[in-house]
Amino acid sequence: MTMKVLGYAAQTAKSPLAPYNFERREPRSDDVVIEILYCGVCHSDLHHVNEDWTTNYPVVPGHEIIGRVLSVGKEVTRFKVGDHVGVGCMVDSCQHCNPCQAGLEQYCEEGNTLTYNSFDRHDHMPTYGGYSEKIVVSDKFVLKVPEGIDLAGAAPLLCAGITTWSPLRHWQVKKGSRVAVVGLGGLGHMALKLAKGLGANVTLFTRSPGKEEDAKRLGADNIVISTDETQMAAANGQFDLIIDTVPYVHDINLYIPTLSLSGTIVLVGFLGDIQPTLNTAPLVMGRKAVAGSVIGGIAETQEMLDFCGKHGITADIELITMQDIDKAFKRMLKSDVKYRFVIDMASLKNS
Repeated sequence: MTMKVLGYAAQTAKSPLAPYNFERREPRSDDVVIEILYCGVCHSDLHHVNEDWTTNYPVVPGHEIIGRVLSVGKEVTRFKVGDHVGVGCMVDSCQHCNPCQAGLEQYCEEGNTLTYNSFDRHDHMPTYGGYSEKIVVSDKFVLKVPEGIDLAGAAPLLCAGITTWSPLRHWQVKKGSRVAVVGLGGLGHMALKLAKGLGANVTLFTRSPGKEEDAKRLGADNIVISTDETQMAAANGQFDLIIDTVPYVHDINLYIPTLSLSGTIVLVGFLGDIQPTLNTAPLVMGRKAVAGSVIGGIAETQEMLDFCGKHGITADIELITMQDIDKAFKRMLKSDVKYRFVIDMASLKNS
């Protein structure tokens, strides 16, 4: 039998989120049924609610999920009732293409199944996200939450954390690496923490003076004001890797000269056409690269969670009730949060 679940959904583009009763699938033999305790609020949630991207309504957002196991299927051996677990941006993939075989399910050649705004590849039911009481997920896409980690602060690790961890690992950041981060928001603050945790020398690029104290608290060794020509000139040739977290159109040509020989700037926040046009001359003359990266595979997400548990790393959060989600969306558009909203899902009972 299907499972009746209460969540919050947007019924149409730009409509307020409101209580919504829906059905989740009957658990399969490899499924884990999870009571959702906390769910982070991602810019992707707002994009889907506003139909900035293609949206299947009604949409129940949420892909930064921390919960407790309620039951497991007969084939499940890695989890037991009562375990604290996480679910990120994906709940399935084809499992047989080259990326999936390499543990890079986010690049599944058949398309991964998203935690929400997608369709189950087996029964074709719509997927609904973490702004809800419970979720049913294949055990292959459920993550172990380290003991002792703050559960609410761990929720954003499932998207903001892995989105910045994956390029740090792919470009082999280690002790002595020189890493810069563009933008101090939900993604940027996690990039600072994780790069510092890996032993890198970390710099924050920001347009706004006055962020020095907070940036240093989060792990930055240096701060460069990107609107200051003198500071930018002094940063030329300094960085092995730049993680650009800015989610809107901006001039990345500004940062290319600050890359070292063979350095890379990787875009993790913006989807779309680069404007103004990218000048390839400094790329060619310095063997520099512009790259992109999206979330991470299940194995590297587990690696990131374990690393965060060992080093005491969680997101800086503001805990909100489910009923305050629309206010949180409006504040998020103004960057009025340090640095990630997380919903206490116990508040859903008051709906």
